[in-house]
Amino acid sequence: MYRIKTGYVVGDAMTHNPVSISPTKTLRDAARIMEKEHVGSLLVSQGKQIIGIITEQDITRKGLLLKGNPALKKVSEIMETNLISVPPDEDIFDALRTMRDYNIRHLPVMHNNECVGFVTMKDILKIEPDLYEILVEKIELREMGRKPVK
Repeated sequence: MYRIKTGYVVGDAMTHNPVSISPTKTLRDAARIMEKEHVGSLLVSQGKQIIGIITEQDITRKGLLLKGNPALKKVSEIMETNLISVPPDEDIFDALRTMRDYNIRHLPVMHNNECVGFVTMKDILKIEPDLYEILVEKIELREMGRKPVK
C-alpha cells in the first residue's frame, strides 16, 4: 500500500502537557475541566500512569445511559481503557489513518511507555490542512463500498 509522508511528525502537532483527571472524579468534574481548559477529552491517570481516556462523547453517550444522576457517576465507570496510542516520531498522516481506522479523534503520544503528549485530529489538521481533503475522499470511498448495489 502506498503511504503518504507529510514531513511532519506527531511531535510537531501534539500538546505537550495534556489535561488529565483522576478516575475517582465525577463526570461533572470532567465536564467542568473540559470547559475550563477548552478541550474535548481528558487522559485518565493514576499517579503518572495513563489508564484511560474520557471524551465529551463518552459523557453524552455513555454517561447519560447510567442509572441515577449521571453528573455524580465516576469517570472510571465510562472511561475507555483500551488505549490506542502513537509514538512522537510517527508521520501525522499515519496518526490520522490510525484515528480513522479506530474511529477516534484523540491519541495519547507514548515514548518508552510514558505519555509525552496528546494529539487530536484538530491538531493535525491545523498544521496540515490538505490532509482533510484526503481524509474526506477516503471516507467517501469507504462509505460507497458499504452501500448496497441496486
